[in-house]
Amino acid sequence: MSTQTSSALDTDKLNEMVAEADTGKRAPTGRFALGLLFLVPLCWSLFQLWIGSPLPSQFGFGFLNDTQSRALHLAFAVSLAFMAFPAFSSSPTKHIPIVDYVLAAAGAFCASYLFLFNDELAMRPGLPTTLDLVVAGIGLLLTLEAARRSLGPPLMMVAIVFLLYVFFGDSSWLPEILRWKGASFEKAMTHMWLTTEGVFGIALGVSSGFVFLFVLFGALLNQAGAGNYFIQVAFALLGHMRGGPAKAAVLSSAMTGLISGSSIANVVTTGTFTIPLMKKVGFSPEKAGAVEVSSSVNGVIMPPVMGAVAFLMVEYVGIPYIEVVKHAFLPATISYIALLYIVHLEALKADMRGLPRSTPPRPWKIALLRSGIIMSSMMILAGALYYLVLGIKWALGDWSNLGLLLLVVFGYFALLFISAKSKDLDMGDTNGEIVKLPVFADIYRAGLYYLVPLIVLVWFLMVERKSPGLSAFWASMLMAFILITQKPLKAFFRQHQNVGAQFKEGFWDLIEGLNTGARNMIGIGVATATAGIIVGTVTLTGVGQVMAEFVELLSGGVLIIMLLMVALISLVLGMGLPTTANYIVVSSLMASVVVELGAQSGLIVPMIAIHMFVFYFGIMADVTPPVGLASFAAAAVSGGDPIKTGFTAFFYSMRTALLPFLFIFNTDLLLIDVTWYQGVMVFFVALAAMLIFAAGTQGYFFARSKRWESAILLLVAFTLFRPGFWLDQIIAPHEHYQGSELTQYIEQHPDMQSVRLAVEGENLDGRWIEKTVDLPLSAEGSATDRLMDGSGLGVRDEDGRLYIDNIVWGGIAEQMQLDFDWEITGFDVENERPAKEWFFIPAFLLVLWIIRRQKKRLSE
Repeated sequence: MSTQTSSALDTDKLNEMVAEADTGKRAPTGRFALGLLFLVPLCWSLFQLWIGSPLPSQFGFGFLNDTQSRALHLAFAVSLAFMAFPAFSSSPTKHIPIVDYVLAAAGAFCASYLFLFNDELAMRPGLPTTLDLVVAGIGLLLTLEAARRSLGPPLMMVAIVFLLYVFFGDSSWLPEILRWKGASFEKAMTHMWLTTEGVFGIALGVSSGFVFLFVLFGALLNQAGAGNYFIQVAFALLGHMRGGPAKAAVLSSAMTGLISGSSIANVVTTGTFTIPLMKKVGFSPEKAGAVEVSSSVNGVIMPPVMGAVAFLMVEYVGIPYIEVVKHAFLPATISYIALLYIVHLEALKADMRGLPRSTPPRPWKIALLRSGIIMSSMMILAGALYYLVLGIKWALGDWSNLGLLLLVVFGYFALLFISAKSKDLDMGDTNGEIVKLPVFADIYRAGLYYLVPLIVLVWFLMVERKSPGLSAFWASMLMAFILITQKPLKAFFRQHQNVGAQFKEGFWDLIEGLNTGARNMIGIGVATATAGIIVGTVTLTGVGQVMAEFVELLSGGVLIIMLLMVALISLVLGMGLPTTANYIVVSSLMASVVVELGAQSGLIVPMIAIHMFVFYFGIMADVTPPVGLASFAAAAVSGGDPIKTGFTAFFYSMRTALLPFLFIFNTDLLLIDVTWYQGVMVFFVALAAMLIFAAGTQGYFFARSKRWESAILLLVAFTLFRPGFWLDQIIAPHEHYQGSELTQYIEQHPDMQSVRLAVEGENLDGRWIEKTVDLPLSAEGSATDRLMDGSGLGVRDEDGRLYIDNIVWGGIAEQMQLDFDWEITGFDVENERPAKEWFFIPAFLLVLWIIRRQKKRLSE
């Protein structure tokens, strides 16, 4: 068999793998089926653009409420799941069987039932008709089958287990702690299908309102050629270094992760180009695949998309989207830089070289100077652009939107004119037959105009503070304009004659991008709906409340054991569930448990830290054998063993698994309550800690490390990540006082801004609760007034003991789930202590000592 034929077969196999995971394996040849699979996704994209735009409210028609838009969103997803995904591996892929047409139509009707009969259902809340219940039952079954087809059996099986718990929660074979009275069919179907507590809940709303438009934006950007551009830029910048292709794989995956929510698609998109070149410079097939898997999976934790989880966090945690991005950015960036360093260490251990340069290397001083000039110029341009936009808005007033539109169009035309002077980028030979690297100075101009839609998206999100959905809508509309015009405008600028034909080609590029974006959403739409069954079970049965007792019982109340249990649950569920569904399930069950048990242990954990913890371990399942779909995809490209590739990738990803534990105990890593200069310090210290941790686990720093040197490096990394641990062993962080002394202490310290209370009491469910909470104090008044005004908490002294006497509705105390008649057993006051950062000095001195020893060994 020829090389070309083999390559074609490999490409077909990889495309089939991506289709099976993301867009649907079925590729019918018949006109009707082909047309249906072309038109339905296209209509879905146009529908989502319509409801995501401001047009319905401006024109006064076509406006849908949240429930109606969720219903139609699911109708598209379920019908496409039956048409695009075969029922079994042996099912036909070249045509759509009649039964699948029937199931697709039935699924679309059941899902859109809340749209079709919205008014009727609103008139009879809690009083379903027989037709309502039949539609709900059939719809639930069809949603489960759609999940099995598009996502595999695991999510369906987990949802079925939860449904069985709804109906048979009083069974004797259940542990007594988990039992509940069970629900009737009518009650269950009403809750799961006819309200927004189950399938049509928050998760599906996020999928419909935000996620679709971001996935569509990524598909359009990739259709325009941005993915190829990112890969070429990465190779031009890093390909000549030691292990250069692997470093380029990391950088290109980080850039593609900005626009892609799928780790598998990321592996195939960048891996077909990077993995053969990694093998060429000396990486084994398994290590080459593992580097690609680690970097591609990390793309899911990189803002702004984060595998759709960023938008779910907005709803579940109740914080603005911009805050989620802020909290997620630092850990993701550190993780990527650490992976680059791991690749560098692997290259050093094997004495690898990079790919040959196309031009002679410049002296490092000149290269550093050029880099500094480029970075300074970019910062100056960004500042100038910012103030230019503000100036236009100030000068034009009501006409500023038109002025800004003209500025965007002018910027696009200008950058496209510059790009037209360069050749269109070619992917090159993916079999690793590249001889020379592209030159950055030659290729960076070719895709400068791709920055325009990214700048527009970031501007709307970060500066204008528009909703994520509206921001993605405008960015997608700009991408549609770019797709239609980029080819004809390039032809015009290059003085070619086929401008009209290029317009036609650009129009079909747009149609293809709209179609691909919708098909990429099938799995996410079905996953969020199916996960809604699990969330509905939690809200219907109250199982989330007993999970705290169950986990506390198993962990013995030890916080670190409980965190390990949550990590294991996230990892196991993630082995079969997509990232989005895994996050929904585990956060619904475990987030409140971690907060409650942490409070009982005296550790106040912000909710965003818990949700990030769950999310990080959920994505690790894409790496971990035996399921590890991304590892299997990489092994298909590299020709290596998929299980060995998965274990190697997991070893490389240990830094990602470490981060969640660190930001539970050190929330500075999530930039919570830190100033800008503290944030800069946190970044550099955390980065140094992560690089030292990578060196410790890899057994190589400046030379091969001895075991005791690796142990010291790991100890140093721990110290840099959590310096407060050592300080706590010397001086306790808080001084504890009896609860009866609280009001007197507050009176004596008028400068106190908050108080840390230990409380205990029985909640409405009869459970005994012990927890620690931080409550703010107002600036003036008596002690009781400062407590009431600052946190909505009233207290009373009874026989020398302090009790909660009143809780203001909507106050901080109510949000902390405190209750009447709970006793305030004590309060903590921060001790005067030296700064924990003093421990950085001995830590860095130890690192310098090891560096000196290793350099001495190298010189001998």
